[in-house]
Order: sequence, then C-alpha cells, then structure tokens
Amino acid sequence: MKHILVESLAQLTYLSEEETLAIEQSFPIKTMGKGTCLLYEGQIARDAFLVVQGCVRKYWMDDGEEVTADFYTEGHTAADFHSVANKQPTRYTFICAEETTVAVVNAEKEAALYKRFPRFETICRVEFEKMIGANEHKLATFNAQTPEEKYRTLLVDRPDLLQRVPQYQIASYLGIKPETLSRIRKRITGKKVN
Repeated sequence: MKHILVESLAQLTYLSEEETLAIEQSFPIKTMGKGTCLLYEGQIARDAFLVVQGCVRKYWMDDGEEVTADFYTEGHTAADFHSVANKQPTRYTFICAEETTVAVVNAEKEAALYKRFPRFETICRVEFEKMIGANEHKLATFNAQTPEEKYRTLLVDRPDLLQRVPQYQIASYLGIKPETLSRIRKRITGKKVN
C-alpha cells in the first residue's frame, strides 16, 4: 500500500524514488485506538493529521460541556493551523472517535522537506489554499443553515458519520440538544427514532 501523501503528490507531479522515500520517512503512518488524544486544549500544535482510516473529533469546552466543532474522516486533515502557524496554545481538543490511522505531518519536518525539495513548497501551498478555501465555503454555508438543514446536509454529504459517532456528538455539532435532534430525525424519516 502506498503512503497517502505519496499518492496525493503523485497525482499532481512526478515523484522520484528519493522524493518518495523522503516523504515516507518524514511523515509516519500511525494507528491509534479509540479515545486517543492527538492534541489537548492548551497545547501548541506542531502536527497535522491526515486521516487515512477512522474518525477524529474536534471539540472545545464551554462551561464544562464539550462542544463539537468538526469531525475528520478519510481524506480530511485534522489540525489547528492557527496554533501551528502562530505557535500559540490551541483552544481545541482532537480525539480519535474510533480506531484511527493517520499520516502525521510535523511542521518542522515539512519545512525540512521543502528545503530539500523546493518544488514541493509551491505544490503544497496551492493545494493548501484550495483546501482552506473549500473549508471556509463549507463552514459559511453550514453556519447559515437551520439545524434541520444542517442535518439534511449531513445525510447527503456524510451519511457514514451518522453511524460512526454518538448522536449526542452529532447534536452538539449541529448546535442543538439531543432531544431536538431526535425530533428532527423523526420529522425527516416520518417514524419513531430512538
């Protein structure tokens, strides 16, 4: 099986054996158990995590209650880029919602790779800008929706997520209470929901 970052870059440009090996050595693939914390609130982030398999939940604390900010599944990058770039403590916690395999992208190793292979920096910057733009658009659209519209969006765009994480976390992500989510699900399906 090819390294996920090698596969991604190979779709954009030719990679030599030396470049392929450098990517594989710089960004290890790790599997972590459910409940493993990738980043705690208050830490300074040094890594980003490209999800190969599994699910990572991002949340923050509000008056002692967890508020889910996002879920990262296959192909998504779980990271607090603000913390990485500014070397400031994060306000978020990133935790594996299930057994999860990630490529660990360390900022210092990434900088060393760019120094060794300067063309990677331009390629990665363009792809990063595309990712950030897509995420900003997704977030703006999602935030403008009603809770029911948000749930319908999840049904269409990420139906697997609804089976992978507890409903109370989905409710938190939608900004509603679990009872409200239950009523929305009942309206949509037209039948009783547990």
